[in-house]
Amino acid sequence: MGLNLNDKKVVVEEVSAKVASAQTIVVAEYRGIQVAHLTKLRATARAQGVYLRVLKNTLARRAVEGTQFASLADSMTGPLIYSISDDAVAAAKIINDFAKTNDKLVVKAGNYAGKQLDVAGVTALASIPSRDVLISQLLGVMLAPVSGFARGLAALAAKKGEGSEVAPEATEETAAA
Repeated sequence: MGLNLNDKKVVVEEVSAKVASAQTIVVAEYRGIQVAHLTKLRATARAQGVYLRVLKNTLARRAVEGTQFASLADSMTGPLIYSISDDAVAAAKIINDFAKTNDKLVVKAGNYAGKQLDVAGVTALASIPSRDVLISQLLGVMLAPVSGFARGLAALAAKKGEGSEVAPEATEETAAA
């Protein structure tokens, strides 16, 4: 049973709200995928904070109309699943990782911050580490000089400690001689 006009307006408003705060949208064709696999994909997306939904293309076009994702409307043909995320790489990563294990999910296009992406662009975006990983890597780089300095001081203190232990023994030997 199809949606009535009020239901369609509600769907467009919901998707428009997600699109307004999104950085990335990835569109993939899902023809022939079993329901259990789609359920698993949805659960993974939900855990990563990605809005994943199968939409009528006309409703999706209306939702992106007048936004930075308007250029994606040309790619909205066929049975599509829409992956929308506030994180720059999460939407691409979810779809790309699932497409690696399920050949029936075919990435069609994407859009990151208003820039249209082809399949290679979506794959490249998905290969970027997530925000949390990048922050931890940056923190590691920032802490490396400090931790190196601390290790150097500890080694110097240990060396001085060894040197001071040798000195009293040497003075006792010279005193006995």
